[in-house]
Amino acid sequence: MNPSTPTPPTLIERFYHWEKTTPEKIFLRQPKGDQWKTLTYAEAGLEARKMVSALQKNGLQNGDHVGIYSKNCYHWILADLAIMMGGFVSVPLYASLPKDQLAEVVELGDLKAIFLGKLDAWGNRSEAIPASILAIRFPQYAGNAEVSIGEDWDALIADSPAYLDNFVPGLDDLWTIKFTSGTTGTPKGVMHVHRSPAMIMFNELKTDWIGVSKLEEIRTFSYLPLNHVGERIGVELPTLWMGGTMSFAESLDTFAKNLQDTQPTLLFAVPRIWTKFYLGVTAKIPQKRLTALLKIPIISTLIKKKLRTAMGMRDLQIAGTGAAITPAFIKAFFQQLGIHLTEAYGMTEVCGSMTNGPDANTPNDSVGKAIPFGAVKLAPETGEILMSSPYMMKGYYKNPEKTAEVLIDGWMHSGDRGTIDDNGFVRVIGRVKDAFKTSKGSYVTPNPLEEAIMKNEYVEQVCVAGLGIPQPIALVNLSEIGAAANRHTIEQSVYSTVQQINGTRAKYERISTVIIQQEHWSIDNELLTPTLKVKRGKIDERFGQDYLTWHEADGKVLWV
Repeated sequence: MNPSTPTPPTLIERFYHWEKTTPEKIFLRQPKGDQWKTLTYAEAGLEARKMVSALQKNGLQNGDHVGIYSKNCYHWILADLAIMMGGFVSVPLYASLPKDQLAEVVELGDLKAIFLGKLDAWGNRSEAIPASILAIRFPQYAGNAEVSIGEDWDALIADSPAYLDNFVPGLDDLWTIKFTSGTTGTPKGVMHVHRSPAMIMFNELKTDWIGVSKLEEIRTFSYLPLNHVGERIGVELPTLWMGGTMSFAESLDTFAKNLQDTQPTLLFAVPRIWTKFYLGVTAKIPQKRLTALLKIPIISTLIKKKLRTAMGMRDLQIAGTGAAITPAFIKAFFQQLGIHLTEAYGMTEVCGSMTNGPDANTPNDSVGKAIPFGAVKLAPETGEILMSSPYMMKGYYKNPEKTAEVLIDGWMHSGDRGTIDDNGFVRVIGRVKDAFKTSKGSYVTPNPLEEAIMKNEYVEQVCVAGLGIPQPIALVNLSEIGAAANRHTIEQSVYSTVQQINGTRAKYERISTVIIQQEHWSIDNELLTPTLKVKRGKIDERFGQDYLTWHEADGKVLWV
């Protein structure tokens, strides 16, 4: 399953290559209002090299762990480069972590230093950083929180000479420790060595699986958390490896404009983002009318060009989707616009994708086939998807017990239930632990029900629940279209959707009540993960005591 073991260059060696051969090429673009600050490969290299000297001057040694606590920005990439150049180990953290969770991962990660950057809030987070840890704050990004502790990035590099060595880590040296989002229990630190990203790109160029080598120009747009494996492997890795240009978003408010100004050739987004694009288009042109117009040859070409340009996807050639399963109807919508959404199904533990659907003929309800040199199979008794990857983690940091629970005989236990058809296409049914038992003793798998409800344009997020009550119920968050519509219209539409679904389901699966929650689910109120997936445990914890009351209510659609 694994090819012969070549010795590809490490990721930092690829940067050295571009730094030397294309020093004047734009590498990083950071927006500020209507302007873009740019850094060439040479300029980025100089800043990173000065930071290496500053870290070494402050006592950091090869192998020390260095955290990055920041939203995406060009300093994030510079910090990552400095960590690799100095032979340190990166420990990137979610920028949304509150004080207590930040303190937890700082301690678990054995940090010797931490970069503190572009953040929505700071507050009392200084209490999470022990005085023994070297703290370095990025320059202030307008509109973001002011970090109150640490050495100033600009001051440090101003006083530091450039680190002149081109340090090359061993392929089997520790590259990064990625802490899982910790939706349940203590976060686990997934360890990957430098061989993992190197072999991912080596094999990509060897097999042309995703098609990166076909891109004449690599232009990426980075906004999903860079500490998440999808963004780091799907965006940072190909940009650095291929000598591309990476652009960032200034804020949520400027996201659309920043994307339009970038027009990336490669874009990775989670399903919720693709759904927002879909809802934005269909709010102006209803789906049925759009489908009809796209069947008219000349008009179709004009509409596609106009819509793709407006969405920032005029030049898009590789469109990745992942972190959660993308609904089939969303894939079908983008196919109409000439955009094939390539599903990336995997885990942090396998360094990104385990299956992909790069072929346009991939069934929309599948997550594609196993990656080259990898394999998937199903556990005979449970139907759990098991993964064998050439890019497997080395284990959870200082947690061999948890490692042994999920990595058995070389196979990673995904926690997902699925099917594999005769052509090798994998379909994910849902999390093994997501299934719940109603008070009637029947098990309900919520994921297919949720995907069906998500087709309603008034719905943005949905969580089907029902542990311990007679029938499942559906908790719903409205989309922007829903927020602008009147209650009666929404109730009729959502009720109709649920009735249609119930007509195709066994009696024990039929949804009794829809609860429209007016509180917006977000990362801040801990109802969504940093990658915008619903936290079922938090939903149950917050609202579980009301489930029976809502089920027994007279109305079929409730507002709470």
